[in-house]
Amino acid sequence: QLQLVESGGGLVQPGGSLRLSCAASGFTLDYYAIGWFRQAPGKEREGVSCISSSDGSTYYADSVKGRFTISRDNAKNTVYLQMNSLKPEDTAVYYCAADGDPLCGLLLQGYDYWGQGTQVTVSS
Repeated sequence: QLQLVESGGGLVQPGGSLRLSCAASGFTLDYYAIGWFRQAPGKEREGVSCISSSDGSTYYADSVKGRFTISRDNAKNTVYLQMNSLKPEDTAVYYCAADGDPLCGLLLQGYDYWGQGTQVTVSS
């Protein structure tokens, strides 16, 4: 069974950090582009960051550029999202997704497999 499981969410104060993990089972992440998306209450799901499988190239939404870093550990079949300098507007459920295309993008279309999400709340 192909599955993605996110972890690492929680409650953090503004300016704090969290590292989200996206672990795959039933398939190898090496051959998939992986994206991180988020959805805040009352808002549409949006792309945050992604990493390609072909060359490891990464992309970030303007709202997180310079604060978030995506990386992958193929040996652990896991992709990470390091989030620093968190802001209240980063509060959302964060999802990871896998796309069989080797080049990633920040649009939802094309991502074949999705995790269940992990809640990130930034509040004092």
